[in-house]
Amino acid sequence: MTYVVTENCIRCKFTDCVEVCPVDCFYAGENFLVINPDECIDCGVCEPECPAEAIFPDSDDRATPWAELNAKYAAVWPNITRKIDAPADAQEWKDKPNKKELLSPEPQKG
Repeated sequence: MTYVVTENCIRCKFTDCVEVCPVDCFYAGENFLVINPDECIDCGVCEPECPAEAIFPDSDDRATPWAELNAKYAAVWPNITRKIDAPADAQEWKDKPNKKELLSPEPQKG
């Protein structure tokens, strides 16, 4: 089992989860984070740290459509191991539905 980042992270990209991950399995896109399923040890410490409540175990039905996307982008985006500032408008985007089309395939810059 692994944990999966889902739609609610898009445009929010809070990184509180990154800070607590003991195996550094988060990868950063321009406006989204993903978890590498091959590196995740299923410890679950990231899930309660996510202010957007966007992280679920892969056994949760809400994670199913996002599992493949997490694996795909974890292979090409840079690893992130430290908390960074969330986008200035992150709170405005938190809990907005239907954000999948806003997901940028671009890696985090810098």
